[in-house]
Amino acid sequence: MSSSTTARTPRRRTLRVALAALTVVAGLTLTACSGADASGTKPAGHAAAAGVQGSHAKAGTDAKAEGKAETNSDVEGEQSGGASDATGEADSPDNTVTLEDGSEAEIYDLGDQNYRARIVHDGEVLATLETKGQDDAAALNGMYVLLTMGGEVHSWMGGAQTGPGTFTLAGGWQAKVTKLGELHYRAEIIGHEGSVDATLEADEHDAGVDANGVSIVLTSGGEISAHE
Repeated sequence: MSSSTTARTPRRRTLRVALAALTVVAGLTLTACSGADASGTKPAGHAAAAGVQGSHAKAGTDAKAEGKAETNSDVEGEQSGGASDATGEADSPDNTVTLEDGSEAEIYDLGDQNYRARIVHDGEVLATLETKGQDDAAALNGMYVLLTMGGEVHSWMGGAQTGPGTFTLAGGWQAKVTKLGELHYRAEIIGHEGSVDATLEADEHDAGVDANGVSIVLTSGGEISAHE
């Protein structure tokens, strides 16, 4: 009996060990399969999401860039049109006059007896004159320029007299020049009968007038010159 019992016991232990081993192997196999599925599925899902996100991001960026480009184009167009409207100048001047020193006056008709003249020399704008209800003038390196309300430009060199004082001008006019302040002079243009027929005031900006065919310019430095 003892020997028979002893003989059976090892078989049962061996069987149990074998079953336990099979269970462990099966568990490991299931774990390996489950891990493989999880690791395989999860990265694939992330890759797909990343691809969609990247596609949307690129599309959004392109759309944003295109919108920005269109906006900039519109702004540039508006600015370009605004600049043209602000100056009131056409693509080309209505008239061009060669001045005494060889420079040119580009004249633009702005309407309502309003004219603008750009004094240009070698492509550089030296001065801009504009009539706004009265004649306008400038002194440029010894040359005097007058723009009238009729859109005419007159220029001449020299003949300046410096105030304060009373001076005889071309055409028999008298000019009484008074200093009012720094770069501020006034000239009363006196006719043959002693009456004041015009008054020029140069306050940091030259002034001028067409007096019955005689062009008169008063500078902010007190110089007065006339030409007929």
